[in-house]
Amino acid sequence: MKIAIISLGCPKNQVDADVFCHALIKDGHTTVGDPAQADVIIINTCGFIESAKTEAIENILMACAYKQQNPDLKVIVTGCLAERYKQQIVQEIPEVDAVVGIGSNAALPAIVRRVCAAGAAQVESYGPKTDMPLGGARVISTPRHYAYLKIAEGCNNGCYYCAIPLIRGKLRSRELNDCVAEARWLAGEGVRELIVVAQDPTAYGEDWGKPGAICDLLDALQKIEGIRWIRVLYAYPERITDKFIAAMGRGGRKEIEDAIARLRAAIPGITLRTTLIAGFPGETEEQYAELCDFVKTVKFDRLGCFAYSAEENTVAARMENQIDEETKQRRADHIMELQAEVSAAREGEKIGQTLECICDGVDDETGMYMLRAKADCPEIDGCVLTPADTPLEEGAFYNVTVTDADTYDLYGYVEEKLED
Repeated sequence: MKIAIISLGCPKNQVDADVFCHALIKDGHTTVGDPAQADVIIINTCGFIESAKTEAIENILMACAYKQQNPDLKVIVTGCLAERYKQQIVQEIPEVDAVVGIGSNAALPAIVRRVCAAGAAQVESYGPKTDMPLGGARVISTPRHYAYLKIAEGCNNGCYYCAIPLIRGKLRSRELNDCVAEARWLAGEGVRELIVVAQDPTAYGEDWGKPGAICDLLDALQKIEGIRWIRVLYAYPERITDKFIAAMGRGGRKEIEDAIARLRAAIPGITLRTTLIAGFPGETEEQYAELCDFVKTVKFDRLGCFAYSAEENTVAARMENQIDEETKQRRADHIMELQAEVSAAREGEKIGQTLECICDGVDDETGMYMLRAKADCPEIDGCVLTPADTPLEEGAFYNVTVTDADTYDLYGYVEEKLED
């Protein structure tokens, strides 16, 4: 069978797709990029917040629409939306041939065979969340020079606004040696930049009774030949040091700012990023003004802000004093306007500096080469653009001197290629 896989949401979800894609290929299927050419379309959905759910439903309906030109086409839905809204998908989108919970992803080869059999009925398959494999053979769906390494599943943090524990279950850390073995394989496949992901990477090992095990893992990963950069998405600040835990526990702005100052003093050039929520239930105009001042004072290198989304069955969704959508979005948009000013200033400070960068290839819009400095995560942050008059090698490292900057991107010229 020719199978098209549409994976939505975060890199963790993409790793899941990489694993079941490998299993499908091993079972004799081929993958195609064009859904119109497929015998089976699998949508690996996200269901974290309302906008993600909307995107997932749009993609499911789009896939089902291909049945008009190919009545034999089969559509399978898996991922977070399938885990969270099983019955709604079955009942409201009967064109879907199978709804597969995340605990049944390993069974996708068998499920494909079932739905493609003559006279097959709609299939529902939901295994326990603990059945979702933490690792396993996979394809690499990112450009060859960087890849994601998922080190854990689920989360124990219990944030009031978050539905991830309801969808993905409790924290389950992947065996350290297994993580290292996959990272070593990735390096052998040409990966130079390793991006470590989990819902909370800094909680890695706590379910074994080994808090701080992320440090042991990073030490082991740094020894792998061929891996030049290791990036962690995202570190929870309260687990960085005991002092930071105490500061966050006290919850005061001064303690948080002091902790950030210590990080900047201890690690010159460190890139600090954070994500904010605007319009959490009960947020007053005074508290919002305090948040705005915090953004302008701390000057994070990278910052995102989202309007609060009330997710079913979370503590925050049941709280009083919910804020209207217009106010939430206005506050979030204004925070991002403030951060744009901060970002433009911080990027401007880099003019004249020479940065170590990795090349991601040519930008289709500008025709320039896209490179990234150590501070720039792929598909999230800006890039360093250089003229395309001198050929560069995708995945290679270069020293780039910065000559100009805008709000999020840098511009410059290549000084030299760096040796491996």
